[in-house]
Amino acid sequence: MIKKINSFRDRSAEFDPYMTAIIANRVDGIIREMTNTLLRSARSAVINSARDFSCAICTSDNQLLASAEGLPIHIFGSHLQTKAMYDFHSGNINEGDCYLHNDPYSGNTHAADHTFLVPVFFDGEHFFTAIAKAHQADVGNAAPTTYMAGAKDQYEEGALIFPAVKVQENYEMVQDIVRMCQSRVRVPSQWYGDFLAGIGSARIGEKRLKELCGKYGKHIIKNFITHWLDYSEERMIQAIGKLPRATLTNSGAHDPFGDLLPDGIPLKVTLDIDPEEAIIKLDLTDHPPNVNCGFNQSEACTSAASIAGVFNSIDSSVPRNSGSFRRIKLHLKDGAVVGRPSFPHSCSVATTNIADRLINITQAAFAQIGDGWGLAEGGIGLGAGFAVVSGDDHRVDNKPYVNQLHIAASGGPASSSSDGWITYGIPVVGGLMYRDSIEIDELKHPMLFHFLRLIPGSGGAGRYRGAPGQEVAYGPINNNMSVIWPCDGTHYPPKGVRGGLNGKNCSHFIVHEDGSEDELPNVAIVNLTKGEIVRGNQSGGGGYGSPLKRDPERVLYDVMEKYETIERAEDVYGVVFSGSIDSGDLLVDDLATAELRKKGDK
Repeated sequence: MIKKINSFRDRSAEFDPYMTAIIANRVDGIIREMTNTLLRSARSAVINSARDFSCAICTSDNQLLASAEGLPIHIFGSHLQTKAMYDFHSGNINEGDCYLHNDPYSGNTHAADHTFLVPVFFDGEHFFTAIAKAHQADVGNAAPTTYMAGAKDQYEEGALIFPAVKVQENYEMVQDIVRMCQSRVRVPSQWYGDFLAGIGSARIGEKRLKELCGKYGKHIIKNFITHWLDYSEERMIQAIGKLPRATLTNSGAHDPFGDLLPDGIPLKVTLDIDPEEAIIKLDLTDHPPNVNCGFNQSEACTSAASIAGVFNSIDSSVPRNSGSFRRIKLHLKDGAVVGRPSFPHSCSVATTNIADRLINITQAAFAQIGDGWGLAEGGIGLGAGFAVVSGDDHRVDNKPYVNQLHIAASGGPASSSSDGWITYGIPVVGGLMYRDSIEIDELKHPMLFHFLRLIPGSGGAGRYRGAPGQEVAYGPINNNMSVIWPCDGTHYPPKGVRGGLNGKNCSHFIVHEDGSEDELPNVAIVNLTKGEIVRGNQSGGGGYGSPLKRDPERVLYDVMEKYETIERAEDVYGVVFSGSIDSGDLLVDDLATAELRKKGDK
């Protein structure tokens, strides 16, 4: 039997800060090489263009060691998946194995995220597990989308589920699993290319980690693992120690969903910050039972989203791993829409929507401490700019295609010291994903984009403003196109904090060939015919602080860059201009601005 290392927590060795830093950076470099491998070799645009994937490394005792630039929603629960691998294959994990995991009830995020787990052995001992998780263009759902918002349970959702299933043994492919997937997904050649890319990424991690162990030896690597996780915990202790003692409660809500959820889904988080004990407790138990649709959170997504909200609000240099996680205590409820779901309730949309809201209300709760703390809420909405499109491509003998777009971005939240990012995306990715190339999407799929543009004045105004949202329009060239999205943020917008204003809501329309428009619901399945297009906008981020406290010169810059409108500059920010944009002599009228703001303060 190959020996598994059960624990690395041997503190007898003296801490070597230089060697710890060197190896920690080398491990991050390995993850970046894994990332580049997956990005360059995958076939679907959702992976090789949008970069909707993450790589990480866990220890053999199921601790997240490192994740480099992995998406928060993906990697903060990686150790739950390696634990599932051990639970399902206890005593039978060997070198050369690779496991496919996408089960939301045993540690994964949602069924559309295929995770490849490769145990890494050195000198007969299991040291690490290399992890590559990628969102798929298609997983065999009942409809051509990876987000089944209307699915009442996992059966209606329809995805193939792999709870840490062995797909390679002794480095040889288990062809039975490959045939199962190829017979179910809509574009099997695309899926198989992504499948090989995911395994290849994890195998690159395995190879480099073996080289790392060979270079430094088992003893130094074991010491590194212990010291790096303990160091990360110490950094977290220091970060929490700088916070005031406080109990913070914040709430929000997911949008309504037809007759099923007429009032939406209420959300609430309570944070108990104890700087003396250096502990942050997150109570997420005040949530309704699982709902009969795809908006339920998996345990991995509940944990990742709430933890991400905390890390967004503290010292950004604290390492994100199981060492720092030791100082965050989660209280979850079984059978709740936020917590641990009860089978077979669907978690199809678990990685966005409610997860975005959890990040938002957690980071915004920190703003209650006082000025200088926390963030506003970031732009949300998996709308037309993130839709799954599918159909038959008339350019290649009407062969089927399917892909998720990542073409538009929601506006980032304002903080106490900066404006929101335009390239934010949505809260669960926090600016770490890429935006699709319009040209590549048009080459890969029979579609035409009519515009992609910022919406002036859509970011929440504030001393620091939220980033504006983006608007996109597209449609098919010839054959019909299916467009499916599970959008949030059309009813309840991203909120500002400490006097900052809310961001603009999402909205969607179908534009008919004659130019007439009909508004579409927040959750939509649209069948576009030739000559029709969808037009939709992502929400803007919330603002931080009173708009009347914003530097007038920054307001002028925003107007010149078309982030803001002249009308809002005066009506919301209290800034008066002289001259005009057209003549190129637009300037702040300091006296008139001071007088207008004085009136606004009363």
